[in-house]
Amino acid sequence: MTAKSYVNLFRESAPYIHAHRGKTFVIALTGEAVDGPNSKSLLADIAVLHIIGVRIILVHGARLQIDKRLHEAGLNSTFHDELRISDASMMPYIEEAIGSTRLQLEKLLSMGLPNSPIFGAQIRTISGNFTIAKPLGIHNGIDHLFCGEVRRIDHGAIESALRGGSIVIIPPIGFSSTGEAFNLSYQDLASEVASFVKAEKLIFISSIDGVYIDGELQRRLSLEALGQLIATDKVRSGLERKIFQSAYKCCSRQVERVHLITEKTDGALLSELFTREGTGTLISEDNSETIRKANIEDIGGLLELIQPLEQQGILVKRSRERLEVEITQFYVSIHPEGFLLGCAALYPLDGDIGEIACVATHPDFIKQGTASRLLTVIEERAKQESIKSLFVLTTHAAHWFIEKGFTECGPDLLPKDKKLLYNYKRNSKVLLKIINP
Repeated sequence: MTAKSYVNLFRESAPYIHAHRGKTFVIALTGEAVDGPNSKSLLADIAVLHIIGVRIILVHGARLQIDKRLHEAGLNSTFHDELRISDASMMPYIEEAIGSTRLQLEKLLSMGLPNSPIFGAQIRTISGNFTIAKPLGIHNGIDHLFCGEVRRIDHGAIESALRGGSIVIIPPIGFSSTGEAFNLSYQDLASEVASFVKAEKLIFISSIDGVYIDGELQRRLSLEALGQLIATDKVRSGLERKIFQSAYKCCSRQVERVHLITEKTDGALLSELFTREGTGTLISEDNSETIRKANIEDIGGLLELIQPLEQQGILVKRSRERLEVEITQFYVSIHPEGFLLGCAALYPLDGDIGEIACVATHPDFIKQGTASRLLTVIEERAKQESIKSLFVLTTHAAHWFIEKGFTECGPDLLPKDKKLLYNYKRNSKVLLKIINP
């Protein structure tokens, strides 16, 4: 990577670093992710999140490790709805496997070799009896024995550990008031933890790389759409269904964002959190963007959005000072993760005429309807302000505006003041649309 590309990458990541700092993320790892080929780099990436100020709670699974330990002991277990039926003879081996998995996480987070991402970081981890559990009981005639479910999470103790600057590790085991230990589903546990601590994000890292519908990976998905998918027979595996159900339950409890990514892709976690396109699926209650009037805090994002188009000559150049003065004329489209997808401005002029200007969409989201939705909002606003006709000057998007009902008319029909300012060197096409006949 060249120095210039590194600088550009860092600049693009800066808004996400600012947005994530101080937030609480619950990260749920499968046992395979802990022992997989990318485990070192994955834990290093988690440590990077911690270093930049993200409060991390790690909830881990241990199915792979438990299977191996039970096999060594000559014991076999059965599953019901992806839950291991655990009897008393198995529990010592299950506890041993879970304990060794937790120690593996602590070991990976303690690495600090020179030239590694966490050199000199001295990351502290805390684990403990944060989970109060109860037996799952009998379901569909099957006694789940020592398979349990969460009764309560000691979120006060977790919050204290986070405030102290530690990464909290929560293993998939809980304890009852009578001192019994119960094996827990790590997916359900992660969902409960995220809900109890009111986390901003729950991130599942597993062999499931996201949600597919008709063979296509969904980068963003609404809670409603996920619920509809769970109700069908299109879920590909029991693990997938379990993760989807836990994601749905957590998101419906006001955890705003749930991410599904895979441990098989090196760097998937950072790519998901620090790039616009991500690598997996982001689930939120409403996955659509928000369109609102711009405010002064949007100036930086607007400049980032429009300056490349200004350099190409597509948009007229606007200084920061001009944007600050005219910011109330702008509307912005905001991604569920908080960054700007697009913008457009409405300038009411003398009489009943308005101008649409500075229509721009982030290049990663072109042809996804962002500009069309912005135009619809602006036209509705113009009607409310008794504007009867809208015009636009463009050098590159005339065909798109014609598709939206505009008609090419030429500069002679511009309002007098605007006509005097018309730049014949740019030779922009002038298009008009009547919105209030």
